[in-house]
Amino acid sequence: MTADDDRDLPLQRTVKGASDPSVHQLRLFLVLAEELHFGRAAARLFMSQPAFSKQIRALEERLGLQLVDRTSRVVDLTSSGRALLPEARAVAEAMASLRQVARSRSRETAGRVVIGTVSAEPAMPHTNAILDELHKRHPELVIEMRSLNFINQYQALSCGDVDVAFLRPPAPDHIQSLHLMEEPRVVCLPANDPLAAEDTLTLAHLSDRTMVTMSPESPQVWRDFWTASPRPDNVPVKYGPLTFDVEGVLHAIARGQAIGFLPASARDFYPRPGVVYRDVVDLSPCSMALTWFAANRDRPIVSEIRQIARTVLRSQN
Repeated sequence: MTADDDRDLPLQRTVKGASDPSVHQLRLFLVLAEELHFGRAAARLFMSQPAFSKQIRALEERLGLQLVDRTSRVVDLTSSGRALLPEARAVAEAMASLRQVARSRSRETAGRVVIGTVSAEPAMPHTNAILDELHKRHPELVIEMRSLNFINQYQALSCGDVDVAFLRPPAPDHIQSLHLMEEPRVVCLPANDPLAAEDTLTLAHLSDRTMVTMSPESPQVWRDFWTASPRPDNVPVKYGPLTFDVEGVLHAIARGQAIGFLPASARDFYPRPGVVYRDVVDLSPCSMALTWFAANRDRPIVSEIRQIARTVLRSQN
């Protein structure tokens, strides 16, 4: 028998009559299958590595199969792990769908809507106008505003944590949006950066600067846009500290660790000691949009807010 054959044997210590694996354990397995590294998978889920490893071992014991090969620092799936991967993904997706429907139905029954926002979007004129009209038409409706971050902004829509959200595109394919406004993007620099003395800059001026890193949980299309990657001169973007929200971005910049791009309105909403904002002449503008999960577009509350948003846009044009 080869070592590879031995790795894929059922676990002999599986307890007879052990309980079924939890959906949480299956989700951990899916992340491990993507990262193929216990440390990275645990960090991605904000868990300690020992706790993460314990849950994967518990999953293997409940299934009676060894799912991963731990013979090196780089993890590999066994043939059993590869065979169970699509089934684990199907269970996790089915549970996510069930929860999404349950949350949505619960809010509709209770007369409540949850609206997500990132950073300063609640203070933007279009946001306030839409919320005012929603309250005017439905004064009995409970409107809950929920603050989101770079990691969960689109996940919150797809899993039903929020009904709609005011976000900054680009969005992944399963998210639909209604464009509300457009504004320039600016670069945020440490105040002691030599480039802070310039009134306007180009992307070429910034090619040797380190950018804040957006979480890998964010869609790739969104991360690329907000780091201006790729650059016109094809110089690879250098990435630095990992950030999860605007406050994290500004903190890294104020400490001189990186630079970042933000909407021009950040000048008004996020004045910070140690941070300066400068125009970048060849940096494309950004937009703000009302967004929703594509599968929910015809839900009554989502449809109503979409219609209100269009009415507000027409009145302001």
